[in-house]
Amino acid sequence: MATPQLSRATLSQVSNTVITPGYAVHPLKTGVVHLGLGAFHRAHQAMVFDQLLREGDSRWGIHGVGMTQPGLVTKLRAQDGLYAVRIAGATGVEWQVPGALWQTSVATTERQNVLNAIAAKSTRWLTLTVTEKGYTASLAQLLIDGLRLRHAAGHAGLTIASCDNLQGNGHKLQALIHATASAQDTALMQWMDAHCAFPCSMVDRIVPAATDEVATAAKDALGLIDDCALSTETFWEWVIEDKFVDPADGALLAQCGVRVTPDVHSYEEAKLRMLNGSHSAMALMGAITGRPYIATCIGADHIREFVYRLMSQEVAPHLSRTDWADYRYALIQRFGNPYLKHSVHQIATDSSQKIPQRWPPSILGQMAKGQAFEHHALAAAIFLRYTLAVDEQGHAYALNDPQAESLLAIGKNQVTDAAGSLKALLSRQDLWGTELPHNTLWAQRVAYWHDQVIHQGIDATVKFAITLDA
Repeated sequence: MATPQLSRATLSQVSNTVITPGYAVHPLKTGVVHLGLGAFHRAHQAMVFDQLLREGDSRWGIHGVGMTQPGLVTKLRAQDGLYAVRIAGATGVEWQVPGALWQTSVATTERQNVLNAIAAKSTRWLTLTVTEKGYTASLAQLLIDGLRLRHAAGHAGLTIASCDNLQGNGHKLQALIHATASAQDTALMQWMDAHCAFPCSMVDRIVPAATDEVATAAKDALGLIDDCALSTETFWEWVIEDKFVDPADGALLAQCGVRVTPDVHSYEEAKLRMLNGSHSAMALMGAITGRPYIATCIGADHIREFVYRLMSQEVAPHLSRTDWADYRYALIQRFGNPYLKHSVHQIATDSSQKIPQRWPPSILGQMAKGQAFEHHALAAAIFLRYTLAVDEQGHAYALNDPQAESLLAIGKNQVTDAAGSLKALLSRQDLWGTELPHNTLWAQRVAYWHDQVIHQGIDATVKFAITLDA
């Protein structure tokens, strides 16, 4: 007999060891429109909204929008928006089926559905996880067109919360909308500024891309087939600015474990530079050495020590988050979670968009204090080695990056013309900002480490690097 598929109709068959939603669903009264229906949102904000729904507040159902690809939306529709999440930590594993996803659309093929959802009277929030590269004029135009319909209908403004890894993300999103708006949108922009809220936020939870292993584990746990199952960690953090259209929303979120504060900056800079900055360095090391996952990388003593020193010596001195030492300890524990098959190539995706926010602030901070920046210089050298697009075992890999063509062109001759490749990479202001491309000491140290990486390999070089200040 064939195993049935997870859906609203089969939810009652799920094992009672799995947490399932018991609340009513009102698909025509979703309160949240979410743009960017990937794994992260479904294992993070969607689970917060699910908690609010469990507590009897029916205003938090989600209309989830896939921005370009219909594949995931098609799978979720077949399961009535349901999916299982494996939550794994030091104390064990539990499974949960969030039920907050009530409607789905694809922005590229169902644009009017998205606009109507933004304009719907029941909609109160609009949230985004479209990645750093998703903040484009086309995104802004989608929001403008939806807000125009909403304004014309006479409905209340929205709390519009960016949840991407951008410092000041709320400010940046609002500025992007203004920059994209036409002269005919003046009245709309005035209404938006007066009646919508753009809180900045920082979100943190490690959510690897879905795998066959997780799907198999979900089938065993649920007794049903789940084509959308995810795996994540017990740790999660959502820090959001206390700026909402409905001020009461802050207290509701706080009761669910969200940190509501006027000071998001100290948390977002710590996450970008400590977690994300370390992630980028490890992902590049893993890609080159053939280590498939972050847990594989941090499991190597020399890489773990490198990450510890990177965070402690070159990142932490420039953070305003006061509990950074505890945060560092938690990060190293989280990186090693064996259940999180977090692909190094997934994290290395879009490195050209991520590195500018993650590394230069710490490098410049060290320079301003006259302190060493060797760990970041080695990371930059490893980034150049990564653009060779072949690992140390001779296996080719793809650079999944908006700048892949130019990065491959820079990196292809680095073995025979290291100086030329280094100059081409380090002169790019889109990667390093306006100061570092003119700093000769920075260029010298990256060149030194690049020579070591090319001739000694990643592991030997990292092992050597951590002896220098031992």
